[in-house]
Amino acid sequence: MIVLISDTWYLFNKYLRITLRMPMWALFTIVQPLIWLLIFGQLFKNMASLPGFPAGRYMDFFLPGAIIMTVLFGTSWSGVSLLREINFGTVEKMLVTPVSRIAIVMSRVIHSAFTVIIQCIIITIVALIFGVRASSLSGILLSFIVVFLLSVGFSSISNGLAMWLKREEPLVVIGNMMTLPLMFFSSAMVPKSFMPEWIRIITLVNPIDYAVEAIRAFYAGAISSESVFTGFAFLVLFALASTSWATEMFVNQSE
Repeated sequence: MIVLISDTWYLFNKYLRITLRMPMWALFTIVQPLIWLLIFGQLFKNMASLPGFPAGRYMDFFLPGAIIMTVLFGTSWSGVSLLREINFGTVEKMLVTPVSRIAIVMSRVIHSAFTVIIQCIIITIVALIFGVRASSLSGILLSFIVVFLLSVGFSSISNGLAMWLKREEPLVVIGNMMTLPLMFFSSAMVPKSFMPEWIRIITLVNPIDYAVEAIRAFYAGAISSESVFTGFAFLVLFALASTSWATEMFVNQSE
């Protein structure tokens, strides 16, 4: 276990230094959700006056959705960098060393989640400057645990798919197909009461919806609400299952 933690920490720092050398990519993943937040905040602001819509402005309602967008855009491409390392021979060189195979996967997943959390912090600060309301600082801080769990889950899926597909093109296609549909099949943009029945059924198995509802409860100050406990339980299982699958794929494919 000590070796696993040590190897993961070392590789995590390696990937962090690589990210610091390419700040434009991180900036791009921040700008896009901010644009969505501002555009949708203006485009759908009158929706907040409809009967049945939760109290508050639409931008207050949509901020958790914009944060989850950052998670999706920041993690769905995680497997692409793994494929590039495989093609450049970097992974092959690591495999002939005593480094833990599990650490190779976990370091990438944790690095992706860490990067996304930094991006979400920036987005939240900008949103608060624009007047988005949140009940408490503790709720905002706790929401980043949800961000971490969701990031770990989707980053693991992306890395697992990379090992399975072995090519960038189908991985990019699947990543694009995975992001927007999951957003639309959740309460990120509209309340569940506005959804057709068949979409409400899909939200029951959509990790995006559990994450959005939990963050929204945190922002409203309802830290002990049912949506928080349900969301945490679902996201922990989602992260564990995704990470286990990605690790198994990597170990099997690298043997």
